[in-house]
Amino acid sequence: MNVHEALDDALRDLETTMEAANLWRMEPPPPDAYDSVAPFCVDTMALPQWLRFVLIPRLDALVEARGSMPDKCEVGTSGGGPISLRQASLAASVAC
Repeated sequence: MNVHEALDDALRDLETTMEAANLWRMEPPPPDAYDSVAPFCVDTMALPQWLRFVLIPRLDALVEARGSMPDKCEVGTSGGGPISLRQASLAASVAC
């Protein structure tokens, strides 16, 4: 399995976990929420929103394009401030 396949599997696992926790089906943030300059859009989105509408689509595009992987990813350690244990486990399950 190559790195793109592994990332795709991790993203599907994250989606499944979010669905099981009732964190997948939600309204998208308003368009201006995406303009945030704060890490993880912490000032305009909840972490599950950011995962659902920002991180997962961006990584899906990277997988589809077979693009270069980032040198590092600090989602699991820098989830934008205090987050719940459940949210932390969701963020940590994404391996970038």
